[in-house]
Amino acid sequence: MNHEIPARISSLRDQMRSRGISAVIIPQTDPHQSEYLADHWQVRRWLSGFTGSAGALVVTLDRAFVWADSRYWLQASAQLEGTGIEVMEEGKPEVPDITSWLLANLAPGSVVGIDGMVFSDTATAELAGALASKDITLIVDFDVIDRMWTSRPPLPLDAIFLHDEKYAGESAASKIAKVMADVSSRGADSLFISDLAEIAWILNIRSRDVESNPVATAFLLITPAGATLFTAPGKLTAEVTEALAAAGVTTAPYDSVKTALAALPAEARVLVSPTQTAGALTAILGSRTVRGGSPVAMLKGCKNDIQIEGVRRAMERDGVALVKSFMEIEQALDTRRTLTELDIAEILTRHRSAQPLYFDQSFDTIAGFGAHGAIVHYSATPETSVTITPDNLLLIDSGANYLDGTTDITRTITLGQPTPQQRTDFTLVMKGHIALATAVFPEGTRGAQLDALARIFLWKHGLSYLHGTGHGVGHFLNVHEGPQSIRLNENPTPLTPGMITSDEPGVYRAGEYGIRCENLILTIPAMHTDFGRFYAFEVLTLFPFDLRLFDTSIMSDEEIAWVNDYHSTVRTRLSPALAPEEQAWLEEKTRPLTRS
Repeated sequence: MNHEIPARISSLRDQMRSRGISAVIIPQTDPHQSEYLADHWQVRRWLSGFTGSAGALVVTLDRAFVWADSRYWLQASAQLEGTGIEVMEEGKPEVPDITSWLLANLAPGSVVGIDGMVFSDTATAELAGALASKDITLIVDFDVIDRMWTSRPPLPLDAIFLHDEKYAGESAASKIAKVMADVSSRGADSLFISDLAEIAWILNIRSRDVESNPVATAFLLITPAGATLFTAPGKLTAEVTEALAAAGVTTAPYDSVKTALAALPAEARVLVSPTQTAGALTAILGSRTVRGGSPVAMLKGCKNDIQIEGVRRAMERDGVALVKSFMEIEQALDTRRTLTELDIAEILTRHRSAQPLYFDQSFDTIAGFGAHGAIVHYSATPETSVTITPDNLLLIDSGANYLDGTTDITRTITLGQPTPQQRTDFTLVMKGHIALATAVFPEGTRGAQLDALARIFLWKHGLSYLHGTGHGVGHFLNVHEGPQSIRLNENPTPLTPGMITSDEPGVYRAGEYGIRCENLILTIPAMHTDFGRFYAFEVLTLFPFDLRLFDTSIMSDEEIAWVNDYHSTVRTRLSPALAPEEQAWLEEKTRPLTRS
């Protein structure tokens, strides 16, 4: 526990009392509604000590809570112990959402405070409307962190660099033209973008502002008069400024965005995505605001042919690095060399970083041994990292950003003799993984319509998992992106050719072990019949599954054939880049799976 947390919460309450505020909400986000944050925006982490990538902090004058989803229940309980902050296990039927809790626990006439720059337009409006039903006032200018957090890290100043068109596959000028044609079709003449990945994509720029997310902290405004990128001047090189100018983009300081929006003509019609744009900024636009879905999301989500070919090559290099990594892990255990979860992450990064076009990891490696594997988004720290021993399962979820593509892979391996339950669990997970990977589906199919394919075998045994089955993956961008997903919750975006999505069912036995098996899959055309267009998936990831964990007695012939065909592809694609001893290792790991 961080012993400074209670003092920070007490100081926050002093600020609340001075404004007559009964409760404040501190979300885990920034003015761009980012999933992963630069250190400057890690306000909830600083106030609470909870380091999960999602979950809001609510502080009243006498209580404090963190709402954490199922990925973080165990982690939140451990990190918040002794702080006086309670965990709300979001997703459980008996646990209310934040708004419902506030309505049930605050008296009429109370005041709730938020910082409108880190609440989206949609979230602000919904919260204000709900609170008003009980005569509770929402104020949107409660931003006191700067005066409390005296050592707050500054906004990132890492240099912006160009993402070469030979990797991106399209120029910034071409992308801007496509996007603005969509904007015009919606009755708007301008576009305001807050989403960092969308800005990086449309302008073919990248940076290091957010760990593992190669984005630049910026806003983008495109009007009939031209486009303006709002970012810290120190981030811009002459090369980048010149390239932006060639695409019709000028630059302005990051903190001048409010002034620029306020100065737009009264007749301007500015399209914004209400879920991605801060409520404080749409308030400045006022009647000039046109709310609608992002015109960038689908274009960014559907990779072009050059991007797809780049990802295929990146997967080959990533697979080579994984062979070297897993060989080293095995050899260390065979020679009884001490190996910890943190060592696993270091080994993976070392071998990946030796590959051409490597940029950085695409997220913090999850190396969960035994019970830690059951913590879905576990990340080892010096305090929690355990020594790997040859008597349980090891779950490794890792990925990399290469200039030509982003990878994300999970493998679960046994380090001893697997138990019958472990083999059954693993095989049920793989049956779902295979069912999704081999799906053929009509045009217009949404992820929610396919999600059960990955779960049905687990369900039949009274098992399940609480996270989504698949998320979109960026191209040398964020490892989590939309607009598509494969999960139980409805998402109206259909799976469309060019989209790259994860296929990652799992099962987690708290206190024992976790199993997850993840590949990235590309939506591709399959056939066109009298009944319409049908799509399928191409598996992009190249690395074997642990043959020792399969129970072939509960597998169909088709499932066994899929494993063997996949392993044959892995062997064929990776072997040319491997040394002889590495080829021999891969040959053994991809030997034919047969019935016992």
